[in-house]
This record gives sequence, C-alpha cells and structure tokens, in this order.
Amino acid sequence: MSKGFTYNRPHFLGARAIKPKRTKSPRRRAALTHLDAHGQAQMVDVGHKPILRRVALAEGDFVAKPATLDRVMKGDLPKGEALAVARVAGILAAKRTDELVPLCHTLGLDQVTVDFARAAPGRLRVRASASVAGRTGVEMEALVAVSVACLTLYDMTKAIDKALRIEAVRLVEKRKEPMSP
Repeated sequence: MSKGFTYNRPHFLGARAIKPKRTKSPRRRAALTHLDAHGQAQMVDVGHKPILRRVALAEGDFVAKPATLDRVMKGDLPKGEALAVARVAGILAAKRTDELVPLCHTLGLDQVTVDFARAAPGRLRVRASASVAGRTGVEMEALVAVSVACLTLYDMTKAIDKALRIEAVRLVEKRKEPMSP
C-alpha cells in the first residue's frame, strides 16, 4: 500500500469495494486518539493525565402528544410512573456506559442526575449531569443517561401514543477543574 493511505482490511458495500481514504498527514492521524498509528481502534491511555473534577451536562427532548405528556407528568400511565422509572434507568445506564460504548473508560462516577421539564406542550426536556474525580471526561455518561431516559419514556408511552420522537440529544456543557485540597 502506498504511503498516505490507511487501509486495514477490505470493506464492501454491496458488490463495490470502498476505496481507502487518503490521510492528509501523519499529524491528522495522531489527532484521532481512538485510532493507533495503523488506524486500528484502541482505548486511549489516560494514565498520564492529572486527576481533575470533571462535570458534563447533556440534554434531549422527548416529543409526544400534549395529552400523553400530561399523563406522564401526572404519573397516570398503564406501565406506571414513567418519570421515576426513566430517572433510575438513566442513572443506571450512565454507570454502565463503558459496557455500552466499547472504548469508554470505566469510571467510578461521583454523581449522576436526571431531571425533566416541560419545554412545550408536546415536548419534555430531559437533562442529565455526570461528575467524577478522574483522568477522563464524563460527557458520554451524561449523553447515555439522557438517551436511555428518553428511550424509557418511549417504552412506557408507546401503547398510548404512536407519534413519539426522541430529538436533539446533545452535550450542553463539559468542564474540568482542579481538585480542592
């Protein structure tokens, strides 16, 4: 293989082979920390990083008919109290992010919160925060918490509303700061 290409094994899309992409420079390849020098997936070594207080906030929207969200907010669903179940599901999912997203580090989370607020008549905003004293960030944990909380709401309301949607799951904030003495 000529210099400037990354190619590990053949990839096929139907009967047409996908040509390997030309890399711009070795520097570009080094910026992708989850890939080694040969383009293979790897878990990033964070052992050299200092332990810092790391916090992330994510949010997403659970979209349903206003009448469905009225029932969610009142706890009046055939499957039970959806907000409590979704909150616990989001927290549990954040704790297991490393099992769901293959290259995430296992973290001993200090705190995970999942909260709900009516953003519009047919929109419930789901927000999650995660924090840790560690060497790597917790944005994936916050995103997983929001995603699973929304999926739980979907599961608990799908019998009464066929127009459900999960939208705009995103990282809102992440920060790191030195540990207090």
